[in-house]
Order: sequence, then structure tokens, then C-alpha cells
Amino acid sequence: MLRVIAPSLCGEGAREARGRGLFCGVNLPEPPLSPVAYCDLSLPKTPSEETPPMAMIHIKVPSLGESITEATVAAWRVAAGEAVAEGDILVELETDKVMVEVPATASGVLASIAAPEGTVVGVDGLLGQLNAGIQGKAASPQPPGKQKETAEGKTGGQPAALAEAHPSPAVRHLVAEHKLDLTQIPASGKGGRHTRGDIVNFMDQHQPHPASGGQPTPSAGQPPGGSAATSPASSSPPVARPPLAPEEGDRREPMSPLRRRIAERLKSAQNTAAILTTFNEVDMSAVMALRSRYKDSFKEKYGISLGFMSFFTKAAVEALKAYPAVNAQIDGTDIVYKNHYDIGVAVGTDRGLVVPVVRGADRLKFIEIETAIAALAKKARDGKLSLEDLSGGTFSISNGGVYGSMLSTPILNPPQSAILGLHNIVKRPVVVEDTVGIRPVMYLAVSYDHRIIDGSEAVRFLVKIKEAIEDPARLLLEI
Repeated sequence: MLRVIAPSLCGEGAREARGRGLFCGVNLPEPPLSPVAYCDLSLPKTPSEETPPMAMIHIKVPSLGESITEATVAAWRVAAGEAVAEGDILVELETDKVMVEVPATASGVLASIAAPEGTVVGVDGLLGQLNAGIQGKAASPQPPGKQKETAEGKTGGQPAALAEAHPSPAVRHLVAEHKLDLTQIPASGKGGRHTRGDIVNFMDQHQPHPASGGQPTPSAGQPPGGSAATSPASSSPPVARPPLAPEEGDRREPMSPLRRRIAERLKSAQNTAAILTTFNEVDMSAVMALRSRYKDSFKEKYGISLGFMSFFTKAAVEALKAYPAVNAQIDGTDIVYKNHYDIGVAVGTDRGLVVPVVRGADRLKFIEIETAIAALAKKARDGKLSLEDLSGGTFSISNGGVYGSMLSTPILNPPQSAILGLHNIVKRPVVVEDTVGIRPVMYLAVSYDHRIIDGSEAVRFLVKIKEAIEDPARLLLEI
């Protein structure tokens, strides 16, 4: 008869048996009364003897914040088969508001990529798989010649930088289409990466533009100078326009999520709000003299330059306190008057315009405002803005003057009800005390929602800002 020791007796008892001469923790008589099938005392091993466990970790799209349900895979930082350490950034996701970096939750090897660059993925969607607990081959530096040879072997003759730097889909498309060499193009993005603007600027500087082909030829059946005639009484639904036929030199690329979102929000603002714009001009002499007098000592003490934005932010806060409707928002059939002053500052990036928020601007000093704006602008350029940085503003300031704009009508940033537009400073002849003098003048514009802000309020609001800038002492006295 064969007597089998129950598996339930194996395990911890088996480990104890090694030191005590026991079989699975059961003391058997000598000699055994019948043949016995004993447990294999070599298994299981003690924890110190076990092989380190290997776990397959699913890399998934993290929560992207309120109202954001999808993202586009912008760039993989790691190739399949490469080793990563815990905390290393694996992939960058582009949403309609921010760039999101997905880090490795453990050290190991990137086993596979399920969502290549350019793929649209939803929250909790699978991006790839990470083999945790094993070692892989990390990318090692190579001599320039060898690096180029390796990269060309992998990518079919494309530039080495294209294979090694994991450029974004837009950059890769432009490089491939125009047969460019990334190693010859200066990079301005974070970590030495190329942006779409870098490629476009390079092409503008080094490649001739195709000659204009003149006016497009009317299509068959279409009268010259306009679209085909249609009957006013026709009730047939409009037919979707087919995609434009490409012409020589044309380039087609999909809109980024951020660009699509900007388009949707701006069009929604125009369709929803009753937007009007009022203008004024401000003599910048006093602010420029104050800034010139103290800019060196200010930078020496704080390590940051004294700009104009802190003056306008302070002036806007005082004007908002005087005219609360400008700081209010419409919620259904109600008007919500905000009792805090979170000022959005428009920042242009290669991905589009974003408006990060300086919170509690009414409680900040000049240096704190300048520091906050500089930090937010850097995060915007580096694609590091969080959803918190972009939400909750009550009023916005857009400075088109940095691009040379003389005058513009800024569009509201919903659900805000007003926005201040700044422009370039130009020396102009101005009448001062019945004499004509040359003064540095800036045109100001305030666009506002006429549904809750009356025209007289908007005009007086802008005059309040003008007075504060022309007499900066008002900002210190808060009058």
C-alpha cells in the first residue's frame, strides 16, 4: 500500500523539516509501515532562495482630470525592450489642456507598446506592458558615427536623432515629408527635443516657398468668381464639403487635441456671450520711469526682472474690486459674483495658447506676481502645466504686445465675463497741458459679456486701470 503525505502538510512544515529531519512536519515511524511518497524537500524554497518574481504591469492612461476623457499619445520616451527605473517617464500624453507624463511604477523592462504615437486613448486605456523585476539593455551612448549607423539601420536611413530622440508625431511627419535632418535643426523644446515650430522656422529660413499658382480655377459647373448658384427656396440639407484636394506645396496634418479644444471654446464663446470691446490708451511714462529706476536693484534682490505684467495685474485687481460685475460669471439664470481674484495670464506655446492662473492675486506683492507668472510661463513652455494651473480663473489678461500687436479685440475665456488685452508700446505725440509731447503709449482693450456687464461699467473699469498705470502710487495706496 502506498501512503501519500497530504499536500496540506507541505509548505512551512517542509521548510522546518530540513533542520529537524522531518518529512513535511510529520514524524514518521522507523521503519515506515508501508511505502511512502514523501514531499520534495527542495521545494518550495525559502524566500531568500527564491528567484525574484517577475510581474507584468499594465501601463494605463491615468485619470486626466474633470471633463477630460481622452488623450493622444504624443511621444514614447522608451523603446520596447529597454530598461527603465522606477519613476522614469515612459510616455507623454497630450490632452486638450495639458501634457501628461506617465512614469514607470517599478523598475524593469518595457515589454510592449500597445498604443503607438498618435493613437487616441481613453482614460484607463492600455498603453503598454512593463516587465517588472528583470533587467534589460539600457540605451548606451555611442560614438557619433556608430550612432548614426545604428539609427539608420533601425529607421531605414532616417536621421539618427529621429530614431533616438522619439520626436512627436507632428515633428516626425514634417521631417519625413520634407526629408530633413534633425541633427541640423536647432531644438528649443524641453530636454533638447524638437518642436513643430523649430521645424517650420527652419524650413522658412532654408527652403524657398513655392511660387503662387494664382487664383484657383473654378470647378466644373461652377460660375467664375463664386460658388455654384443655389436656389434660395431649396430646402435640401447642405451637403458636407469634401476634403480639399492637395496642391503642390500643401501639407495636411490633424489638429492637436489642444488646438481642437481652443477652437471649440473660442467658437462657443462667440456663440454664447454677447461680446463687446471697449478701448482706451494709457501713457506708460510713469510705470516705465519707475521700472527703469528700480529694475537693477529689484533683480539684484529677488533674482527676477521687474516686468509690466505685475503692474497690470495689480491694476486689474483694483478695478475688479471697484466693478464686481466684471469679476462675475453667469450660471444658468444666476449671476455668481466672485469674491476672489484669480487672474489668468495668456501664454503662447508651440502647441497653442494656454491661460494658467495666478491665484489670490489680490494678496500677492509685486515680486510674488512676477515669480508666479515666470514659473507658470516656464511650465507652459515645457508642457508641465497641471489641470489645477489652468482652472478656476475669474479674469484674464492677454499681452499681444510681445508679438508686436498694436490693437486687437481679445475673445473671452469662458466662463469668465471679461478679458484685458495689452498691446505694444509706441512713442506717439500726445497733448499734455496744452502742449504736444512725445510719450510712450499703449492701447488697451477690454472685451466683455454685455449680458451681465453694462457698457458704462466696462468703460469705467478700463479707465480705472488707465488711472492706476499712469499714477502707480495708486497701486500702493489701493485707491
